[in-house]
Amino acid sequence: MTKRAITAGDAGLIEAFLEMQSAERGARKNTLLAYRRDLEDVVAELRGPLRDAGAEDLEAYCADLARRGLAPATAARRISALRQFFHFLLLDNHRADDPTTRLEPPRRARSLPKTLGTDEIERLIEATRVEDDAVSARDRAIVEMLYASGLRVSELVGLPLKAIPKPGANFMMITGKGGKERLAPLHDRAIAAMSDYLALREKLLPKAAAAREKAQKWLFPSRTAADGKITRIRIVQLLKDCAQRANIDPARVTPHVLRHAFATHLVEGGADLRTVQTLLGHADIATTQIYTHVAEGRLRELVETKHPLAKKKP
Repeated sequence: MTKRAITAGDAGLIEAFLEMQSAERGARKNTLLAYRRDLEDVVAELRGPLRDAGAEDLEAYCADLARRGLAPATAARRISALRQFFHFLLLDNHRADDPTTRLEPPRRARSLPKTLGTDEIERLIEATRVEDDAVSARDRAIVEMLYASGLRVSELVGLPLKAIPKPGANFMMITGKGGKERLAPLHDRAIAAMSDYLALREKLLPKAAAAREKAQKWLFPSRTAADGKITRIRIVQLLKDCAQRANIDPARVTPHVLRHAFATHLVEGGADLRTVQTLLGHADIATTQIYTHVAEGRLRELVETKHPLAKKKP
């Protein structure tokens, strides 16, 4: 069956929806690109304009996702994009109803977050040492901060120089998803690593005046990136390089794995999920509940060792 081309009417509504997501909800570029791909796929599969689709049309489309072999996570995101798009049409008076109310996302198997042990984190940090002292200091500060604060890589690369904590402070102000601000903790080692890096940061700035001016405002500048700040791809690369030197499988080490390690080790140490939710910047506690398995083990051990009726008789 030939896929249907997008009409000017649907294209205009999709653009308006994406502009709203960007302006009002602070959706990032990658999120907007994903929404666009999802909605354009729906358009290609429907027989008529997307704005006129009925509940049965959309239910048939969603039922077809599994047959096409889409992963449950991808199908769930596509359904979420549909829901948000038609909610936007309803609120903006392009439609008088919402045909997505009966759509059910596919059930996803519960997957536990990939993480690293504390000994592996230590080896990773030690592996930041290279011949260039400025690069070593920068990479150590990056790894220490990712693990100490649970930052998303996008939050780390977007840190302005003015985000440096004041003397005596053990936190930074972070602007996360949707432009929401939160406090990110920094322990003494991370603060010391930051201080060592800042003493050498000038060596990593571009020499050309125009490029230097752009890079100067970022905490982690770049000599080559057009916007002057280190890229997410570079962060991933340097973590892989550190993993290689630390004899850790590079496939196991990503910025998000360090974020998971931050949360997992907090819960293992006794932190409650609400606190971890706040520190990670999760809007919904349901997102943080992937760490429940860690808390369950700790609570079970607590009951078995501390509850008087749980103690074994001699």
